Amino acid sequence: MTHVETTTAAEPQVESVVEDRWWRDAVVYQVYVRSFADQSGDGIGDLAGVLDKLPYLHDLGVDALWFNPWYPSPLADTGYDISDYRSIDPAFGTLEEAENLIAAARALGIRTIIDIVPNHVSDEHPWFQEALASPPGSPERDRFWFRPGNGADGELPPNGWQSIFGGSAWTRTQDASGAPGDWYLHLFAPEQPDLNWTHPDVWTEHEDVLRFWFDRGVAGVRIDSAALLVKDPALSEEPADSVPGEHPFTDRDQLHEIYRRWRAIADGYAEPRVLVGEVWLPDAERFARYLRPDELHTAFNFDFLACPWEPGPMRTSIDSSLAAHAPVGAPATWVLSNHDVTRPVTRYGRDDTSFAFESKREGTPTDLQRGNRRARAAALLAMALPGSMYVYQGEELGLPEVEDIPAERRQDPMWLRSGGVDPGRDGCRVPLPWAGQRPPFAFSGEGADRPWLDLPDDWAPLTVAAQTAEATSMLNLYRAGLRLRRTIAALRAGNQRDADLRWLPSSDSVLAFARGEDFICLVNFGPDPVDLPDGASVLLASSELEGGALPYDSTVWLRQTNPHDPSGVRSPRADTSDRSNQPASGTVPVLRKG
Repeated sequence: MTHVETTTAAEPQVESVVEDRWWRDAVVYQVYVRSFADQSGDGIGDLAGVLDKLPYLHDLGVDALWFNPWYPSPLADTGYDISDYRSIDPAFGTLEEAENLIAAARALGIRTIIDIVPNHVSDEHPWFQEALASPPGSPERDRFWFRPGNGADGELPPNGWQSIFGGSAWTRTQDASGAPGDWYLHLFAPEQPDLNWTHPDVWTEHEDVLRFWFDRGVAGVRIDSAALLVKDPALSEEPADSVPGEHPFTDRDQLHEIYRRWRAIADGYAEPRVLVGEVWLPDAERFARYLRPDELHTAFNFDFLACPWEPGPMRTSIDSSLAAHAPVGAPATWVLSNHDVTRPVTRYGRDDTSFAFESKREGTPTDLQRGNRRARAAALLAMALPGSMYVYQGEELGLPEVEDIPAERRQDPMWLRSGGVDPGRDGCRVPLPWAGQRPPFAFSGEGADRPWLDLPDDWAPLTVAAQTAEATSMLNLYRAGLRLRRTIAALRAGNQRDADLRWLPSSDSVLAFARGEDFICLVNFGPDPVDLPDGASVLLASSELEGGALPYDSTVWLRQTNPHDPSGVRSPRADTSDRSNQPASGTVPVLRKG
């Protein structure tokens, strides 16, 4: 049988955390409310469900919750088309419930981060409805990008910009008589008209929205599509190769003044609020500009998320991420998944383990056992790196991507607008399984409505209840890893110099690094087991050790028992010779056969 072995080694001391710098090494749990837990019984997750599960989140060991948009929305893009930024969607609850949830979480030491979507609003937002009801050239339309079309009768879009969801980024309006009129810009769905950030009303409105939520105890905001807000007023065509800062709608230099203003607001609170950017940029120098001391605090590290499970690319991604953040003194963030990308267990089980939207296809051969093993190793790797970490709900359960959703049940506009060529993102948004032997696995109570997306019939072993009872489950691995991350001083020091990552000599198939005086992390990507360094005790391993050696696709955390003896840290090496079968030692659970 498999069991968890514990030892009697001394417990590491907890390092105190400076309260106003909590975000530098925080573990942030992403809550996709619609799929988290349903208390009302309507098949849709809600704030009451999150409140009920706060003990679970506290036991998991997270520092903050990031909520995807919880505002009223017509749901053209599952909540990212917002009609009212100062209220809660009735499907989720009420503003009072949100305030109570923020306070209850904080009482457990968990802060709240909410989504802000400044690039666009819903086409049902009062501003856009006023614009549609007003004539061309009116002040109401100046808050958006209304333009006459090209061609003899204006029948062609103003330019060739394409929507991120596919098709033209322009939709033509009709006047009261039904006659075609101006076009409006939407980089996403037609139901998401882009705001014009040259208009002072747009600046004022968003700054007021920030204050509205900060005043209610929200600790920070995640800024959706943070590099897309500012457009070239001339609406110039998108070039094949653009000069940095001169793309017509991405990463324009004028963006930084917006975030300087927001930072001043965030810093004006007794406990400074945190700004987190969703910034998809390939240029490290341009990316770092958003993280200067008077702009955003952190930004998502999508290079690491998209990186293939290979030692060379992984090391390059880690090095480049740390190097990009160092000049501006910002902490890196480590992200393995979110509500937009293929879940790690599925992605890592494929021959191509990287992620790219343009190459995302369903039906790709997947070895879920291999993917699970790699996802466990990747989780411990991410937890050991300097900076903050984001965990997308269900990642800690090892949920796979659901790829057999019937066409009539799909919700994502990426699937709809591509005619089914793009599988969309519904597969990583399926509700969480909590307990039981059959769907909906206590996501909703008995007699509740059918969940908005169906849970697979074979998810009983993946429920929270089942994994809590299984010592070596993915959930218990996350719990143990996050508990250690909180208690080991070197892992709670953000980007402070005494916890910088130091690479250790290793073979090409192994990543080995140290943090602090005595913490070592080894990741074995190769086929052969790897000997552990002399003088090291095991804290936690993602897979069962083989005769005291680290097997393939596995990560181990070690404590160097004599850190001042340079001979105590040696190069890990592949070794298939006979090894003694001595039990590993450590301070918290060690996964072993028994």
